[in-house]
Amino acid sequence: MSAQLAEVVPLPQAGGILADLYARFPGEIFTEQKTADGIPTVWVTRGKLIEAMKFLKHEARPGYKMLYDLTAIDERQRQNRAGQPKSDFTVAYHLMSLERNSDIRVKVALEGEYPSIPSLCGLWLNANWYEREVWDLFGIKFDGHPHLVRIMMPRSWVGHPLRKEHPARGTEFERFHLDELKTDALQEDLRIKPEEWGMKTEGEDHDFMVLNLGPNHPSVHGVFRIMCQLDGEEIVQAVPDIGYHHRGAEKMGERQSWHTYIPYTDRIDYLGGVMNNLPYLMAIEKMAGIPVPERAQCIRVMLCEFFRITSHLLFYGTFVQDVGSMSPVFYMFVDRQKAYDVIEAITGFRMHPAWFRIGGVAADLPNGWDRLVREFLDWMPKRLDDYEKMAMRNTILKKRCIGIGAYNTEEAIEWGVTGPGLRATGLAYDYRKARPYSGYENYEFDIPTANNGDIYDRCVVRIEEIRQSLRIIEQCLKNMPAGDYKARHPLATPPIKDHTMQDIETLIHHFLSVSWGPVIPVGECTMTVEATKGLNSYYLTSDGGGMSYRTRIRTPSFAHLQQIPYISRGMMVPDLIAIIASIDFVMADVDR
Repeated sequence: MSAQLAEVVPLPQAGGILADLYARFPGEIFTEQKTADGIPTVWVTRGKLIEAMKFLKHEARPGYKMLYDLTAIDERQRQNRAGQPKSDFTVAYHLMSLERNSDIRVKVALEGEYPSIPSLCGLWLNANWYEREVWDLFGIKFDGHPHLVRIMMPRSWVGHPLRKEHPARGTEFERFHLDELKTDALQEDLRIKPEEWGMKTEGEDHDFMVLNLGPNHPSVHGVFRIMCQLDGEEIVQAVPDIGYHHRGAEKMGERQSWHTYIPYTDRIDYLGGVMNNLPYLMAIEKMAGIPVPERAQCIRVMLCEFFRITSHLLFYGTFVQDVGSMSPVFYMFVDRQKAYDVIEAITGFRMHPAWFRIGGVAADLPNGWDRLVREFLDWMPKRLDDYEKMAMRNTILKKRCIGIGAYNTEEAIEWGVTGPGLRATGLAYDYRKARPYSGYENYEFDIPTANNGDIYDRCVVRIEEIRQSLRIIEQCLKNMPAGDYKARHPLATPPIKDHTMQDIETLIHHFLSVSWGPVIPVGECTMTVEATKGLNSYYLTSDGGGMSYRTRIRTPSFAHLQQIPYISRGMMVPDLIAIIASIDFVMADVDR
């Protein structure tokens, strides 16, 4: 009933993969690229892509089993590309090896207005959605893709929004009109066409039912649709349909300054609060060479763990509600409000503080913060004990969850599953331990794991993670360093204000930093955190200006939803609702 606790010794980044690649392809000319994050980055030719990827996944020992991310860059307006192959569009693949504890980034240069590249769906199952997203937003075709249709934008959308010629602001479009003809066309786009999604309405001796769940909010946890092919009450096929919550968050990154984009990151996993700020700011700080003071790092960790608790409590309550128990969600919302009281006292806001800054945090801790934190630490553990009796020992809940929606570690890695969903299969991989950031190496905490990878275990792991977050927060309380809450670096934004009233030069610098934001050196950088739902990364490209040339947001929820058809086949519709709840996603994290 309780999760197992595992300690993992961090491994160094495994070297030599590029040498192995050269040895496997003698005479082939690969171009290496240096990046701020230190991830081995290599350009391969379009014709060698499939061979190189097969080598990296299957032949390299250990192999890069996880396709962690797949995205593209429109290079046509980029000025600073020294040492990189000529390219109109670049497709970038981010592969991860959990055994090596290392990554590799593979790039392919493409030329032409609407180029094409071979699909990797035959190598990685989760390449399907990533390739559809790149086609939808960039217009790059993936040859051999089984169903290359729009995934984020409506079917009737004209253009590909992440291309540089596509407007970034609504005011750049013509005034919107929704007449009767256009309304009918949009409604037709939403019509279910079962054959288009590989579903049948008729069998050899009986008919199937096609049931549409969503995109209303109840039960599907957001503006999200699942089309189900049912044989009686048994699910034959369940096809997720996303994009209803797409807001162009990555496109916004190209029009906002580095500083003013921070509040937008809060709205990605809107239950993660400031934890969304962290990978974005870490990438900027890495490219700019900004050292973050120890006190600022400790404050960041403490606030991130508070948001991990509030997010997991929301999951806990709504999950139990989805399998039939009404009371726990009300108790757990009381606890979330107590956590938000602490967050609000420190940051001034509750769900979306946007409180982290380039180089640190927005302000120092207020007087009395320690008393509020201590009160919460004293309150929460006994509440978790009550929930154990109320929910997790409930016979009905256990019968509805144990053995349902299960997958093993190998399947999880194939689908890009990270976070609690991966640890529920028995693999003790936590980014805070494997590749510590923001000072996590200084904290004592365990990695909760389970064995079966089913609905029940996914909940068990998250419950124990709440306890581990409480341990981390208590260590922050007891060992909060003295010193600055923000770096005294010329690119820290905004600068610490204590000197601005002393001389006009510092005041001018402060004014410019806030108004225009810093100019970040040319470079590329991916930074990753162990977020509430799994690994969350920002892959930033700077062309040496005051705003990002390309902002890529890799979210865990996008990867996790792809597995729904595979873990729900043969289940009943109520099982599907429980599976959806156990994945723990928010649609803003999926659609961005």
